[in-house]
Amino acid sequence: MRTRPATRRQSGFTLIEIAIVLVIVGLMIGGLIMPLSVQLEQRKVADTQKALDEAKEALAGFALRHGYLPCPAVSAGNGLEDRADTQCRGGKRQGYLPWATLGLAKLDSWNHLYRYSVTPEFSDSGARFNLSTPGDITIASRDGAGKVVAASAANDVPALVMSHGRNGYGASGDLGQLVADVSPSNPDERVNQSNPRIFFNRGASDNGAAPGGEFDDIVGWVSANILANRMVAARRLP
Repeated sequence: MRTRPATRRQSGFTLIEIAIVLVIVGLMIGGLIMPLSVQLEQRKVADTQKALDEAKEALAGFALRHGYLPCPAVSAGNGLEDRADTQCRGGKRQGYLPWATLGLAKLDSWNHLYRYSVTPEFSDSGARFNLSTPGDITIASRDGAGKVVAASAANDVPALVMSHGRNGYGASGDLGQLVADVSPSNPDERVNQSNPRIFFNRGASDNGAAPGGEFDDIVGWVSANILANRMVAARRLP
């Protein structure tokens, strides 16, 4: 009798094997994407913090050159300080950082304009500040129990510059449009949006139920003592 030749077995992957491989690859890619996104966000925070430090240096440098601090910017599209004669136009003390006057970047890492607030006595070019001129800005924070505590001496900060962070609550975009309003459940960021003299500076938190609510604002301020020291060292004061 003639025997049939053995049939060759088909080589390759079955649908089940391919599905398993795709699942494994998906899990591996997901595991890489999550840490990468976290790293990118941390980089944006670090870059914005660095930009705020540069802004503080630029503000101090401006004071050394001129004997006073700049006014807020004219508008979202005009980064020159908004000065009328010796004072800020219309008594303006809070607005956008005058990036063009200071020679700085216009936007933070999330493409939001930097907020800026200045004590009027420090921005008055007619009656220039001296060693006894008080600031009128106060920085607050929260302790481990969520209680509001002081992060600066009361009414002792000449000027402040701030980024509204990733969530953009209270921030303005490149054209001056409001990115997102601050929810009443975020009281600390709400203060930072609306109060020109009191600002919160604390650790970032995405917990809306925590005291003070969700928070990712990045705050930097000009120290009255450091500014005075530099002015004296440069013989601009007393």
